[in-house]
Amino acid sequence: MTVQFDDDVKACAALVHRADPDRFMAAMAAPIAARSVLFPIYAMNVEVARAPWVTQEAMIAEMRLQWWRDALQEIAEGQTVRRHEVVTPLSRVISPHLAATLDEYVAVRRWDIYRDPFEDESHFEAYINHSSASLMVASAQALGAADETVLRDYGYAVGVSNWLRAIPDLESRGRIPLLDGTPEGVRSLAANAQDRLQRARLNSHAVSAEARPALFTGWQADWVLRQAVARPERVAAGALAQGEIRRRLSLMWAAASGRW
Repeated sequence: MTVQFDDDVKACAALVHRADPDRFMAAMAAPIAARSVLFPIYAMNVEVARAPWVTQEAMIAEMRLQWWRDALQEIAEGQTVRRHEVVTPLSRVISPHLAATLDEYVAVRRWDIYRDPFEDESHFEAYINHSSASLMVASAQALGAADETVLRDYGYAVGVSNWLRAIPDLESRGRIPLLDGTPEGVRSLAANAQDRLQRARLNSHAVSAEARPALFTGWQADWVLRQAVARPERVAAGALAQGEIRRRLSLMWAAASGRW
């Protein structure tokens, strides 16, 4: 893998550092060569994830997301790619196939614009699968060979853990993030995500060593899910954050051991 840390990649890293410190830490735990791939993808994630929240105008938010879908279509179709400090380096590290995967990721984020609840369990599952899991697929497969089913299981578990941590903020913004916000509903959701996490781990051999650093972003997922199962009331209380020392040490262990 050619390491290309030009000004664009440095700008991507700075953006991730400011807006997504957990993913920044995970990327910095990866080998240097992997960082030049991960930072443009994670920077795109920052830009897309915040697009629905930076304006009260739904049409403007829709236009922001469509801008990213158009950029990804340029990459997917091999067109001349627009000049942009994130899109330009992104176009160098993802294949047309992965650009299409990321288009799914952008499309599903339209839910964030509006205040409608999820229609049913299938709707929620699709949201997590096409957001968190699709991002995991693109990140890992941009680095090396990795089975998509394993990545989607792991990405789903990571997505649910992050979602549970975000519940208080989402509710404060007027969203209805859970189909069943009762303790039993939260416990069931977290337990299902734990099952997906364990299934992914049982098939860890299907993720190459080259692709593995992309999975460092989920280093807190197991701990968060276990806490949610044991004490689901911690979700509403916003009490699912690890202490700083535990957070750093657990990431160091994941990076050193290569286990996720």
